[in-house]
Amino acid sequence: MMGLNPHLTRYNKNIMKNVLVTGGAGYIGSHACKALAAAGFNPIAYDNLSYGHRWAVQWGPFIEADILDPLALSNAFLEYSPVAVMHFAAFAYVGESVSDPEKYYSNNVIGGLNVLRAMKAHDCKNLVFSSTCATYGDTTTLPLDETCPQNPINPYGNSKLMLEMAINDYSRAYGFRGMMLRYFNAAGADAESSIGESHDPETHLIPLVLQTALGERKHIEVYGTDYETHDGTCIRDYIHVTDLADAHVKALQSLLAGGETQAINLGTGSGVSVNEIIESCQRVTGRKIPVKLSGRRAGDPPRLVACNKKAQQLLDWQPEHSDIDNIVKTAWQWHNKP
Repeated sequence: MMGLNPHLTRYNKNIMKNVLVTGGAGYIGSHACKALAAAGFNPIAYDNLSYGHRWAVQWGPFIEADILDPLALSNAFLEYSPVAVMHFAAFAYVGESVSDPEKYYSNNVIGGLNVLRAMKAHDCKNLVFSSTCATYGDTTTLPLDETCPQNPINPYGNSKLMLEMAINDYSRAYGFRGMMLRYFNAAGADAESSIGESHDPETHLIPLVLQTALGERKHIEVYGTDYETHDGTCIRDYIHVTDLADAHVKALQSLLAGGETQAINLGTGSGVSVNEIIESCQRVTGRKIPVKLSGRRAGDPPRLVACNKKAQQLLDWQPEHSDIDNIVKTAWQWHNKP
């Protein structure tokens, strides 16, 4: 276990509210830790570093441990007595979940239940859960709101829905309060480029396009140009990771003020096509990006766009950084930094 970084010692002199952040060394988790620290909380990053990065832990203590280890979770609660948990720790590759579902049910479901058990055992009843629009499955309803049926089409979506169901049951039985945040396409990077998106393997569109701009890939592959969209390519709702992190803090503050268990979509309410992403990357980088056109991939719906009215009304939240060129600009600064 690592202690606080030297420049964070000032936090020790204040009365802080500890928040356990599982997956706190990951892409979204680390941005949430930064937002928590800015809001006066003390984020305790809990991560096994299977996909997270030690360099991403910059705003509080770090516990290197696994959510599949109940003793390590219990010790974290004993040491820090968190007022709440933000639960990000999960595997999130859709294709891998199809080929190796056991990995996803074990980590995402059993690991998630371990977190809930530890919270119950240590009387910590406030949870912000990192869920996903993948719980909705293949739907033609647009924009998607929280009342849309949940019918996941892969084990990843199933695993997230199962934990949502458990959180609802824990709320009814044990007095838990949980905000289940279903987000759409997280993108971008911290404006100061102190943290950003770094996956292995990388599957997200914007980093792949920017890697092509950097010459690390020969081309970006566009899957499907004959969808019923304005330019024939898929449309997705891209939300800046800083906006996501801010929404998590607002969700936590709502819970601490007595907010009830519920699900909330996090998106911009507007969509951007694959071609428009490539065009934005060319504008921001000033570089020509080679494209290879391919056929559709199975399971890719033409459009996925969120209805975010509930987040606006309940959390007083608006995406402020999610203009697509700004998303690409911050991502480019991160990927292109020395």
